[in-house]
Amino acid sequence: MAATRPQSWSAPLPMAEAVLDVERFHESLEILDEGPQVTAWLLTLCREVPVSGKQVHDANIVATMLAHGERRLLTFNATDFRRYGPRVELVAPA
Repeated sequence: MAATRPQSWSAPLPMAEAVLDVERFHESLEILDEGPQVTAWLLTLCREVPVSGKQVHDANIVATMLAHGERRLLTFNATDFRRYGPRVELVAPA
């Protein structure tokens, strides 16, 4: 969990707290699993959208969304997801 990794701008989240957060999310949100459709979408995105390195992780998020028919993405990082254009609707946290 990235939140448990020390950062120059904040202290890491204790693992026990991170686990509780994930459990809360798991109870209240639908978890979209990966599978063959996600792989197919990921390959399509990697062919059509310029991505490399860590950006492939973002592509996998979008591929998972598309495979499950989800278009909305709540993110603090709209800049990295704009490359997917009309495929996703970016929602800024309030």
